[in-house]
Amino acid sequence: MTTRREFVQKAALGAAGLTLGAKSYSRIPGANDRVRVGIVGYSDRFRQSLFPAFTGLAKELNFEFTALSDLWSLRRDEADKFFKAKGISLRLARNNDELYSGKDTDAVIVSTADFQHAMLCAEAVEAGRDAYVEKPFAETMADARTARSAVEKTGKIVQIGSQRRSAPNYIAANEYINSGKFGKIVMVEMTWNVNQPGRWRRPNVVPLLKETDTDWKRYQMNRPQAAFDARKYLEFRLFWPYSSGIPGQWMAHQIDTVHWFTKLAHPRSVAANGGIYLWKDGRTNFDTMTAVMDYGDPANPDMGFQVVYTSRFTNSAGGTKELYYSNGGMLNLDTNKVTSEGGLNEREAKAMNMKANLLEPFELPGMRIETAADTGGDPMTTAHMRNWMECVRDRKKPHADIVAGYNHSIANIMCTAALRTGEKASFDETKQEVLAGGKVFQY
Repeated sequence: MTTRREFVQKAALGAAGLTLGAKSYSRIPGANDRVRVGIVGYSDRFRQSLFPAFTGLAKELNFEFTALSDLWSLRRDEADKFFKAKGISLRLARNNDELYSGKDTDAVIVSTADFQHAMLCAEAVEAGRDAYVEKPFAETMADARTARSAVEKTGKIVQIGSQRRSAPNYIAANEYINSGKFGKIVMVEMTWNVNQPGRWRRPNVVPLLKETDTDWKRYQMNRPQAAFDARKYLEFRLFWPYSSGIPGQWMAHQIDTVHWFTKLAHPRSVAANGGIYLWKDGRTNFDTMTAVMDYGDPANPDMGFQVVYTSRFTNSAGGTKELYYSNGGMLNLDTNKVTSEGGLNEREAKAMNMKANLLEPFELPGMRIETAADTGGDPMTTAHMRNWMECVRDRKKPHADIVAGYNHSIANIMCTAALRTGEKASFDETKQEVLAGGKVFQY
């Protein structure tokens, strides 16, 4: 069922030349066919991480880059020079209409501004392409519903950039928790702390962007039309509604593991607070936040626990942590160790005529998460890219499918709603809407 808001959004997309539902091009490569991949957005993330991950696998799996779309002429020029220096000649497109009008792509990698991911995903699959789509998947429920519907209707292979799902330590953690040996999850603590005043800033690049060199209206897509602002184009992660900032960028990665490990789709409720406490540079997204999320399964009253998520730009102490607690101990995905720390010891158990409950310590396969920006060619991204490329060939479900992306988006949007309204957020299962203070949350 299409809501009035989604109808208005699709109309806006059509006005910008991004009409969904047009006759699509579709070519499913055979076992020996080369898979031709287009690039949607010549971003820092693409250049420094996705490009090396893809090219390191391209020869083995018989993939190649054939075309690139970017709205900004400077980026198209830079891409042309970058690829030609590597002996690759790409067809350059000013927008995705031009990209998809050609018959030289079977799949695309989408690495653009956060708020564009879901609708560009929908556009790609409607055009008959498989897609690797960076996270966050969606920043509004209307976008999330539109994209999920398009992917499920077309049956295209879509991998969301939640790389943890392809990492051996996380795969082992999921298997361990679901084996029952860990016991009931009673609490999860997550942090992502940096001390980086320049994080998500582009002070040397912003002056280079002129409105005449790009398509500002098309860039804004279905967001409220506003006057041209180079910062909101290039530093979008600092500005709502172009990005939620911390929830979409960092929490999206970490909260996805909760959904994966527990098979729960989203929180029951979220309370959150935050502010711009130090880096007062014109941003509208917070530099510090804390969210408390309640998880549970209506069909299983015994499954319930709390997730506390904290993040700050202003002090890096604590770094990135993902700590899962049971009554018997802790699973630490920073050290990749399971320990009996905090478990029910013999003295406390005996006082209640109970038996001690202490986990047997062991180590998960090692793989650390870096907090520095744009860790290019990292093994986790490479493993995730391989999984997508193999699924494009064998048409199997990828590790981070559309449902995983949809579900992390619900949690992110609930967090954003709580942060921006000061009200506790909940989720309406029937309408698939995030509510804040009982009202549908919208930007």
